[in-house]
Amino acid sequence: MLLSAFFFALMQVMVKLSGGHIPLMEQVFFRNLVSLFIVLVIILKDHVSMFGAKKYQPWLFGRSFFGYLGVICMFYATNHANQADVSTLSKMSPFLVTVFAAIFLKEKISKIQVPAMVIAFVGCIVVANPAFNSNLFPLFVAFLNAVTSAVAYTLLSYFRGKVDAVTVIMHFSTFSVIASLPFMVMDFVMPTAYEWMLLLLIGVFAGLGQICLTYAYRMAPAAEVSVYNYSGIVFSMILGYVMLGQTLGLNSWIGGALVIAASLMVYLYNQSKTKAIAQK
Repeated sequence: MLLSAFFFALMQVMVKLSGGHIPLMEQVFFRNLVSLFIVLVIILKDHVSMFGAKKYQPWLFGRSFFGYLGVICMFYATNHANQADVSTLSKMSPFLVTVFAAIFLKEKISKIQVPAMVIAFVGCIVVANPAFNSNLFPLFVAFLNAVTSAVAYTLLSYFRGKVDAVTVIMHFSTFSVIASLPFMVMDFVMPTAYEWMLLLLIGVFAGLGQICLTYAYRMAPAAEVSVYNYSGIVFSMILGYVMLGQTLGLNSWIGGALVIAASLMVYLYNQSKTKAIAQK
């Protein structure tokens, strides 16, 4: 999970570096094209179903569609706002998953999750620091990424035990490449050698991040590994400073700390609850 967070933070840096010249949908296209080939190799090696059973297609298309919207929102926000702020707002998705899972999958909300969600939401408001100026819209789009990603992750919970995780990634990558292609062609800009490298790295880091994320949830309970995904906020802060020269205001530090604190509350509660059950 730490590797996944690090790779996704690196992907954001590559998006930011290439965003000055390369159009948004061209970035999205190559992000998914490279990931598609990476996942295709794994599928052919492990002899896994490529696109899943017919009965699950409506749900797979739903997951792919909302995941695709999430990527577009993430790339737009990354190109127009501070990397650490975008990462912090995007990390609201686990809390939104809790809400959506309760509504649509009838999963129970634990007593710790409600205050944790409130704290995380306050953290997001602090990061956004609403001033109703032109800088607020990219942060709203970053939050929208959290919403669309939460819908996609909720559908991932539905697929548990039904559809292989690699199959879900393959479906999403293929859908995203096909959906992005017309927009990419209409607004195509020929990259320089340096920009070709950045586009390749966007796809490589996205693919590696997604694979690490998938296998993390395969190898350990979600409650134990999900908290480490919040290390992405720290990675984004460090990489944004080192590679992009970005600096953070006090509101960014406080908001990021609140989001991380909320995730730690849920994590520690789940750990204590698991230990209590094991001792019975």
